[in-house]
Amino acid sequence: MLPCGGITASTVKDPRLAIGRSPDRPTLVERIRFAGKTVALEIYTPETIPLRRLEAIGDSMEEWVRILKDRGLDPAGFEYTRLAPPY
Repeated sequence: MLPCGGITASTVKDPRLAIGRSPDRPTLVERIRFAGKTVALEIYTPETIPLRRLEAIGDSMEEWVRILKDRGLDPAGFEYTRLAPPY
């Protein structure tokens, strides 16, 4: 695989490979590829203070819920936000 701005071509083709990464530092290639997709981020509470990282990426609510449940996570504990294009 060819490196591309800190990610591999596989990451761009398969958004699941971006799971666990910070949503605040996507590469230009990731921003273009994932523009319009929605990501799930764990909701901050004083009790949990989670690391801010991508937990699911998808086009529909059904897709995010499935991804989160497949990972053993409760979808009710997450906020969802749509990724904007880089420019």
